[in-house]
Amino acid sequence: MFLDELHAKYAQIRNHYERRYEIHPLSSLAEARANRLQINWTAEPPVVPAMPGIHQLRDFPLEKLREYMDWTPFFTLWQLKGKYPQILDHPERGAEARKLFDDANRMLDMLIERKLLSANGVFGIFSANSADDDIAVYTDENRTQTLCTFYNLRSQQPPPYPPKRGEACLCLSDFITSRESGIADWLGVFAVTAGLGVEKLAKEYETAGDDYNAIMVKSLADRLAEAFAEWLHQEMRRKYWGCPSGIRVSHGYPACPDHSEKGTLFDLIHVRELGMNLTESFAMTPVATVSGLIFAHPQSRYFAVGKITDEQMRDYATRKGTDAETIKKWMPKSVE
Repeated sequence: MFLDELHAKYAQIRNHYERRYEIHPLSSLAEARANRLQINWTAEPPVVPAMPGIHQLRDFPLEKLREYMDWTPFFTLWQLKGKYPQILDHPERGAEARKLFDDANRMLDMLIERKLLSANGVFGIFSANSADDDIAVYTDENRTQTLCTFYNLRSQQPPPYPPKRGEACLCLSDFITSRESGIADWLGVFAVTAGLGVEKLAKEYETAGDDYNAIMVKSLADRLAEAFAEWLHQEMRRKYWGCPSGIRVSHGYPACPDHSEKGTLFDLIHVRELGMNLTESFAMTPVATVSGLIFAHPQSRYFAVGKITDEQMRDYATRKGTDAETIKKWMPKSVE
């Protein structure tokens, strides 16, 4: 009975998801590009960074990252749903949450005092311009030589569903000035980890039969890595760029679902020098690693590319110099 109800529920969700594309079919690629976000760059010009270039952060203090930790996802990982700190006083889950929180902080104290984990980070602010849906990164401020290109996908149906009149079909390149505009712009790139040493420590716990602390140290490393990304974004805006707003997006997530773009990012800012790497499937190691792009313009926003047509997939593959089947391997659920 339970399985029948579950299957029926998911069938209903699946049908609703598929039907919205039938009711509101995807735009053609040309239509989507014509409906790109229009920014008045004269009225809202790009902010010139105070300290462009590549900057490394080695052995960053964990006690500093502790101040930026978001504990809510930590509790969710342990199957305790609720926002922090309210969950600590939850009538049913509060006692268990407080015990878990105390254990986590005792382990954090130990990790910091004994220096059992290391945190490294690197970020860069580069001269850049958009080239249609892609973003060209230049070798210097002369903007005559392209260092690398980040390839992007464009939404072919404006959010929300049903789409509102005037909503743009967004692409990350919309948040960067075009080459044709003649207006200089910049792109932020970063990678951070708080997982150097975590696998060794977790293995020691597992060997001793202590699965609880093996999971605990991994979950804390993940939270510290996210805290590192949050601190870095704030520090870049405050000190290195001088921009009050902006977003950071990671490859593999809704605005840029292609994991393989991490390869360009890792090469651009020499991420591997700091102990981070990529597997053949573009998963980051250590697992407690966060990387992505940073956009400074106040109109930059989070969005989901969602489903795209086979037309855009082929166009995207051609721009990247590969074939559509290879791209589909990295984004199997993206093509309509």
